[in-house]
Amino acid sequence: MTTFAPDSLALNRKLPLWYQVSQSLRASILGRSPKAPLRLPTEDALAAHYGVSVLTMRQALKELETEGLISRHRRRGTFIEPSAQRGAPVRLLGSVDAIVAQQSGMSTELLEHGRTAVPPELSEYFPDLAEVTGFRRLRSDEETGEPTNHAYNYVHPEVAAAIDPADLLRWPMTKVLRDAVGVRISRITDTVEARLADPETARLLQIPLLSPILHYTGVTYDEDGRAVDVARIHYRGDCFSFTVTMDA
Repeated sequence: MTTFAPDSLALNRKLPLWYQVSQSLRASILGRSPKAPLRLPTEDALAAHYGVSVLTMRQALKELETEGLISRHRRRGTFIEPSAQRGAPVRLLGSVDAIVAQQSGMSTELLEHGRTAVPPELSEYFPDLAEVTGFRRLRSDEETGEPTNHAYNYVHPEVAAAIDPADLLRWPMTKVLRDAVGVRISRITDTVEARLADPETARLLQIPLLSPILHYTGVTYDEDGRAVDVARIHYRGDCFSFTVTMDA
């Protein structure tokens, strides 16, 4: 039986290995194609794939099993749950793969893209630019078709020139920047705040005007410390929560 093929992972020694592996595998699972196999490789094969011990791999799988993304069956193997919950908490996490995991698992519609003026409140991130390239997307639950969040990315023009818009229909922007464009991401800063939906957001997310939403701002920096992407995402308040994970 053909097994599911997870993405690769560059490990960060500053974070728990099991945590990084679980988040990378989570992103692969949520971002899989509809026709992808549901059976995962064996623990030994996954451990070799990620370059970790079997004990570390087992801990990562236990995390995903607790979340309901996979089920483990003695003698049969480990399988992705077809009906796994796709709506995920908005998390403040410590790795690029965790950010990718947060953004994965939804169908995406690219509403528009093209040059746009730098908003005054974002000028600190693009101090030498008058224009950037904007990508506006609407994400929906794959099963119900219900809109869940509305994203607008302001991307440095030099970086945006290398982006294939078709990639944004299947991958989160962070993954496109890192894996398709080749940006060497040094850090991402996250800010989440509560707001009330304005008329445009309410229309896109199909919620009443002034409904509670979570407003996320994420700034992605390359290895030279340059801001290459500023993401502003409006999440439906009835679909997402905000979780901070801190390890002792």
